[in-house]
Amino acid sequence: MDRRPRVLKKALEFMRNNDEVGRLFFRLCSPELPDTIALNMAAQFLRDPDGMEAILARMCSPTQYTMPNPPVSAGARLYALLPHDAVDRLSRLPDALLGDIVSRLPAKDAARTAALSRRWRGVWRSTPLILADAHLCPAVSRVLADHPGPFRCVHINSCEMDDFHALLAGWLQILAVKAIQELVLFNRRWPLDLLLPSTVLGMTTLTRLYLALWKFPDTAGVPRATCFPNLRQLGLCNVLMENRDLDFILDRSPVLETLCVEGNFFQLRLRLVSQSLRCVQIIGSFEEIFVVNAPRLERLILSEGNQGCTPDGSCSKVKIGHSPKLQLLGYLELDPGNHLLMVGSTIIKAATRASPRTMIPSVRILALEVRFDVRNDAKMIPSVLRCFPNVETLHIKSGKTHQSTGKLNLKAWHESGTIECIRSRVKRLVFRDFRGGRSENAFLKFFFESALVLEEVAIHLDAGFTSMEEVQSKVGSLGSVKRASQAVSVLVTVCSDPQGDYIRSLKRGSDFSIRDPFLAGYIVVPLCVLIDLRRYAKSIIISALYGMSGSSVVKLES
Repeated sequence: MDRRPRVLKKALEFMRNNDEVGRLFFRLCSPELPDTIALNMAAQFLRDPDGMEAILARMCSPTQYTMPNPPVSAGARLYALLPHDAVDRLSRLPDALLGDIVSRLPAKDAARTAALSRRWRGVWRSTPLILADAHLCPAVSRVLADHPGPFRCVHINSCEMDDFHALLAGWLQILAVKAIQELVLFNRRWPLDLLLPSTVLGMTTLTRLYLALWKFPDTAGVPRATCFPNLRQLGLCNVLMENRDLDFILDRSPVLETLCVEGNFFQLRLRLVSQSLRCVQIIGSFEEIFVVNAPRLERLILSEGNQGCTPDGSCSKVKIGHSPKLQLLGYLELDPGNHLLMVGSTIIKAATRASPRTMIPSVRILALEVRFDVRNDAKMIPSVLRCFPNVETLHIKSGKTHQSTGKLNLKAWHESGTIECIRSRVKRLVFRDFRGGRSENAFLKFFFESALVLEEVAIHLDAGFTSMEEVQSKVGSLGSVKRASQAVSVLVTVCSDPQGDYIRSLKRGSDFSIRDPFLAGYIVVPLCVLIDLRRYAKSIIISALYGMSGSSVVKLES
């Protein structure tokens, strides 16, 4: 510990003498924890001591949004026939249906079906195994040995793995031999550096792999022939690994379509060279995301960004290279001091002129986070939007700042010049965490006055609003704005997911049946308020609407 950088030792000493969260942090930062992770934790603590508790909670317990749900019902139970019903109708069903029934039961009940009758005796052994029982860790060895395979799905997500680490390599070897398809391994107890057996690298039949709270095996000496020919989904949640190990997996997964990396303390440098990837989701901090060559990539989702620069003081970078099918991108943080956006070889700045080399015409859904009270951040918006001329849905998240450094008024926005996507492309604007500041209102007024094809605006209020009167005082002026589009309606509401967990959801992000995973719903309360400005531009008429399953809503219609 004494050899660690001075800033880290200073942070550790401060936190050790601080409160319970600080003492917890000090215990977690053992000498075995890599310096890059400890530095990142220290930097985030010093920036926001009050937020460290939530950060540690996420690190110690990966979110439910990253890990997939098991395909069995946790509440399913096996019952004997009712006393008044002596007819065994289930046994008359075809083998395929019986197998489907057994596959939805917890493993211990599924195995017990063999005792029902001769008809059921071979059903469990002939059905691809689904093992998703948190309470069965002591019996995992017996279950895996008794079933001949193949193994469709194994979720081991509630075991304290250091108690079973000696058995884990044997479990993984059995899974590899018996053609495992989906594997979820969740280490529930520290230390974080519990080594995952290298046996996992030999599972060639895997289609989905999710790992949480492990140290990934070193791939430096692994034979080059190692390959994951069937892997389509990969999720890594707070997994300690070198960037070369992640590159190794991506390079040897020729059909991988979905990649999710979650972990606020994994300083990720990701180079995307893949002919198959369609969705990449990064939840937490990163140093660099470089899309080098990803011809099938459709979604690049960045959630809960760095909250500042990397431990060595450098800026985080998002670099977009060859990605002709990229349709959804965000959230990009417009903070030129800490975050850089590069298109091709050009760093996008407030004064960057748009050209074919700086444009990504394929993007239809774009999400930006900007601190409107920081002048240099807000000035980035026109330049960034000119890089995406065909955006149809624009998400803006208003970032928090502790100190204003200048604001842009309506005149300044108009002087920034025409922004083609706002003028002729954007049909939907979603503005999150609206606080009613002058800079936010100026931007919205500029948007209304410029957007010719705008159809819908949803303004999600920040949690700080305490009354409808306060809401009306902040948004009422928008009703008198002369709008370029006469068809636009404005919905002002409280977001149903104030923590933004819908953005962090891998299930939403990788579900291509959901066109826009950034969209959220509304909180359910019994009263809605409608502000109708179709006839009254300055006088606000309030009507109470009862029995609606929506939130407290202010609706502005032109």
